[in-house]
Amino acid sequence: MDDGSGHLERLVDELDARGLLARVVRTQSGRAFVRVINPRATSLAENVTCRPQASPVYYWWSWGERMHRADDPAGAATKVARVLAAVSD
Repeated sequence: MDDGSGHLERLVDELDARGLLARVVRTQSGRAFVRVINPRATSLAENVTCRPQASPVYYWWSWGERMHRADDPAGAATKVARVLAAVSD
């Protein structure tokens, strides 16, 4: 089963480049998601999923809203960084 791991790994790279802490997490059921934390404000965190079964493939916010096309991880990372920005950033 394609769980979107490649898309998630590319997103992690882009998030890391923006100074966020990010890693791919795998649940016991095998589903994967990206856990993202703002290291300057650790209460600001988000889980991002990817649904490769759909076409086109999108990243999704934890609340179930479609976020950004998975073929543009840099654009998705910019959105996540904006949402997780601390007031002082």
